[in-house]
Amino acid sequence: MRAAPTILHLDMDAFYASAEQAAKPSLRGKPVVVGGLGPRGVVATASYEARRFGVHSAMPMAQARRLAPNAAYLVPRFALYRSVSDQVMELLGRLSPLVEPLSLDEAFVDLEAGATADDTASALEIGRQLREAIEAVTGLSGSVGLAGSKMLAKIASEEAKPDGIRVIEPGTERELLAPMPVRTLPGVGPATADHLRRAGMTTVNDLAEAGEAELVRLLGKAHGGSLHRMAFGYDDRPVVSERDAKSVSVEDTFDIDLHDRVRVRTEVERLAGRCVQRLRAAERSGRTVVLKVRRYDFSTLTRSETLRGPTDDPAVVREAAARLLEAVDTTGGVRLLGVGVTGLADFTQEDLFAQAAGERAEAALADGAEEGAQATEEGQGRADAEPGPESAEQLAARRWPAGHDVRHDTHGHGWVQGSGVGRVTVRFEEPGSVPGRVRTFRIDDPALRPAEPLPLVREPPDYSSWPASLPKSRSGGGVPGAESRP
Repeated sequence: MRAAPTILHLDMDAFYASAEQAAKPSLRGKPVVVGGLGPRGVVATASYEARRFGVHSAMPMAQARRLAPNAAYLVPRFALYRSVSDQVMELLGRLSPLVEPLSLDEAFVDLEAGATADDTASALEIGRQLREAIEAVTGLSGSVGLAGSKMLAKIASEEAKPDGIRVIEPGTERELLAPMPVRTLPGVGPATADHLRRAGMTTVNDLAEAGEAELVRLLGKAHGGSLHRMAFGYDDRPVVSERDAKSVSVEDTFDIDLHDRVRVRTEVERLAGRCVQRLRAAERSGRTVVLKVRRYDFSTLTRSETLRGPTDDPAVVREAAARLLEAVDTTGGVRLLGVGVTGLADFTQEDLFAQAAGERAEAALADGAEEGAQATEEGQGRADAEPGPESAEQLAARRWPAGHDVRHDTHGHGWVQGSGVGRVTVRFEEPGSVPGRVRTFRIDDPALRPAEPLPLVREPPDYSSWPASLPKSRSGGGVPGAESRP
């Protein structure tokens, strides 16, 4: 572990929900829940106002509605979140060449590698400047943790939430970790935590006192030894700038179980098309196609087929996924489907026979490819999960998702508050404006159309020369106004 707290962990505060509050003036300071709004939807993010009612991420949306019936419930806008994330990651990249993104709203930074900090004082100063820069550029807040390792930096940022900064000084790790639950440590999920609980270990201190031999006996040599070291605050994992993906996959959960075999195959082909789109976007190819099927009784089956060589051909992946489907019994109903590609490579191996078959399949499946290109983000569910004509409510929900952007020829930019019974209700406002007025239109009003998200900050300041050189103090003293953990 490093002698100075120069590993920085940034975690944006309630990212999706905070972005929606910044974009929609009428929602600021109010409970906001973002996620899938169908019967099987789950919460992606809840604002801090919604968390006071007990709403949290990964909670079933139906439960969230019972806890906070008056909250605003919105469908995710991933285009907006990605654009804001790009702004944040660009700022982090100015601090160091070693930036390890964990998700759209979270990343590690090695400040020492960027020569931007080498002791407590300079690390705290750069953390303070980073938070100010993020707020100026995006209008959002993030919490920063600083420590000598990735594990402790992440713990520090969690303690700093919301909208704060914390540093864990070297030498204080053992005291800090001792009372924390075992789930605090990386690699301890629900199953491992339950296994440890049955052995009488619920806190990090319990792990430290149990000794390495006991943890190895319970969890195996690699996992047990690693947890024992972490219980004492030792974590030598480096910050890596490029995390090599092992697979690319997409999946959809359906609001209503699929029973029609033809519809199930159509969905598998559509998902295969989306999977290849992501594969090509990453400039990769893959050799093994994987099909995931979750049935009506929650049993989950996976089937895989390894090809003769890596491919990024959509027809080849579709055909392989369809063959895998033939071996799965779906008569009881299907609630989730997924298609993935593993064994990734940076090249493709041409297969003349597969290519010829692909050309025939492309013509037959053109409609499916077009549907895949228009599909919503995975995890939102599908309003039209059963074959047959859509109701007015289904059509409105699909065409006008709650929270998404619209533009009206007369009233300008706004967002969908809700839809149903052939009507769509829109609030006309935008980032930086006062709370706007609400109007209702027919769902087929020719003057109303979907729109792209507006930037949260119209004219962000120029940070192209940031960060300026910082004074480096060897005294280990703090920076005025910053908060540290003794």
